[in-house]
Amino acid sequence: MLNATGVWTGCNYQDTYKYTAGEAGQVFISVKDREVLRKLAGSIAGLALKDKEKEKVKLWYKHNSLKPGRPLIFCDPENGWNEIIIENMLECKGLLARRWEVVLRKELFWGEAILDDKPIEANFKIGYTYTEDDWAGESKLITGGKEGGSYVWDAPIKSLKDLDKIKIPQIKIDYKTTQETIELAKDVFHDLLEVRLESIWWWSLGVTLDLVKLIGLSDMFMLFYDNPEFVHQVNHIIMEGYLKKLDFLEKNNLLFLNNKGTYVGSGGLGYTEELPAKDFDGIHVRLTDMWGFVESQETVDVSPAMFEEFIFKYQLPIIKKFGLSCYGCCEAMENRWHIIKKIPNLRRVSVSPWADREKMAQFLEDKYIFSMKPNPADIAVSQINKDYIGKKMEKDLEITKGCIVEIIMKDNHTIGKNPSNLTNWVRTVRKAIDKVYN
Repeated sequence: MLNATGVWTGCNYQDTYKYTAGEAGQVFISVKDREVLRKLAGSIAGLALKDKEKEKVKLWYKHNSLKPGRPLIFCDPENGWNEIIIENMLECKGLLARRWEVVLRKELFWGEAILDDKPIEANFKIGYTYTEDDWAGESKLITGGKEGGSYVWDAPIKSLKDLDKIKIPQIKIDYKTTQETIELAKDVFHDLLEVRLESIWWWSLGVTLDLVKLIGLSDMFMLFYDNPEFVHQVNHIIMEGYLKKLDFLEKNNLLFLNNKGTYVGSGGLGYTEELPAKDFDGIHVRLTDMWGFVESQETVDVSPAMFEEFIFKYQLPIIKKFGLSCYGCCEAMENRWHIIKKIPNLRRVSVSPWADREKMAQFLEDKYIFSMKPNPADIAVSQINKDYIGKKMEKDLEITKGCIVEIIMKDNHTIGKNPSNLTNWVRTVRKAIDKVYN
């Protein structure tokens, strides 16, 4: 159930690790493709040497430690990448080489065209090659979704008697292919980019999406009333499944430190000196050494009391295990903030386009990161309206002055087939920041 559509499905920043992972029997790059990749890698290495990129890193460290400063900008086109890096632009011929080429071209476009506050660094991240089961065969029950269309699914868990269908998903890692991919990347990018083995094993640990997949979206709302015990039992299984998954990853040393340039939460980069924990041994990464993330977008219209009873109750035992945490994505949270603030390690809070900016500014103050999400529709047009965007951003910045603000453009399904919209949007936001903060 992918969030993005197009040639490069799942092409948001967090999916880098999926694109770079090798496939069994296909870990090979031709001499000609190597030349293409090394040329791109050399350009990235050159960008990474610039003082402005190092300055961006310092800004994120300061920002994530809640020190006052100008708002930071992060712009991830997500599905808009399909309108920036189109298929006939790629020079590589091999499957793995083409995926690596996409990742490298994205970095170059960030460093040369978008010009937001995402630092360009001289590294290349390889994800583990692995498979993971679903809960109850739900991924096989999807229909539709072709060529960007909508999809539906037949929820497999319809009553208490179906609970025995739910199995905790198992991760199976292909260590041989993973190691082959790492060695190949080191051979291709030697002396240009540092190759790192990392994997993001989840997007959100928020429980809700898995609940929706298992029992259905409309049914979920009805079951809160009609059969609350059923919902509790399913959510308990999901929570226990996540806890066992996290325990497996931790015990097998499959986690990695996300305290540098990793995308964390639903926006923002993870640079922080507060992680890992002080007793970190330098080898075995634990949850307490990492950023964690939960959200509950699907329950946006559920009452605060019902949210706390059916969702938050199962999120809290998971998110408490992390060193620092992020909460929220597209859901407005002013009506449930009194619940969410109970998370003891909370640092980054999403403020969606549909949230009450004034209330959230009062709640967050300078005690949490105010992760502001502008409306992605603003750049889903052939030419952006700079005057409209600038005035709206100035108003938002006046409201949030005194907060620790980051401005995250994401959730784009189109950029109006005009890549320059991104550059112009970032420039317009920078002008608004300069006007309000100077």
